[in-house]
Amino acid sequence: MKAQMIWDLPTRLFHWLLAGGFIAAAFIALVLGEEGALFPYHAILGLVIAAATCMRVIWGVVGTRYARFGSFAYGPAETSSYMKETLTGGGKRYLGHNPGSALAIFGLIGLVLAMAVTGIMLGQGNESVKEVHEVLAYVMVGVTIVHVLGVILHTIRHRENITASMIHGTKVAESSDAIPSSRPLVAVVFLILVGAWGLGLVRNFDSLTQTTRIPLIGTVLHLGENASDDESAASAEGSGEDDDD
Repeated sequence: MKAQMIWDLPTRLFHWLLAGGFIAAAFIALVLGEEGALFPYHAILGLVIAAATCMRVIWGVVGTRYARFGSFAYGPAETSSYMKETLTGGGKRYLGHNPGSALAIFGLIGLVLAMAVTGIMLGQGNESVKEVHEVLAYVMVGVTIVHVLGVILHTIRHRENITASMIHGTKVAESSDAIPSSRPLVAVVFLILVGAWGLGLVRNFDSLTQTTRIPLIGTVLHLGENASDDESAASAEGSGEDDDD
């Protein structure tokens, strides 16, 4: 057997965009904090990741063999068996996503979309979802850490560098297991759409009001500290001045 193309280019690009984007957004929000000058960009990164995730969902239906959700929609019995065998020193080798990584992928996609929804609600002044948004962020950090540990365990146990395979797209397999194309044109379209979406969010960002307008939709989001807090503070200050008069 020799190296065969398993992961198409759109899938690989999404994987690294999600990883890099989430790390950057989490660092800005959790390390630099809400008072930092870069905080609005954590929301912009979140919206970019969300758009890419929506495209990944579409690709999970119409994409190549190992990118389709149907190829790694494992049942409880197979997932449980894989987990037990992995922990006891075994574990079947999968060319595509194994049951462990499948759980992580479905979980991360769900978390990204949920964080996008709550983030947009926050940007519209709905403070009631702030704690939910923060909990989702910490859960996603936890899922990411478990996923990375799983990758390390797989690499050691099976002596297969699956991180590298998500870069070059190949794994040692039979020729019949290979996908016919890495779909470079789809990857170009993916990058153009995500890039245009991100550029639109950045170009629409107003640093004075800490707002941006969602491209095509036109919805205005407040990306700094919630606008209602600022208005309350301004109202209180105005009331104080009136009392002095």
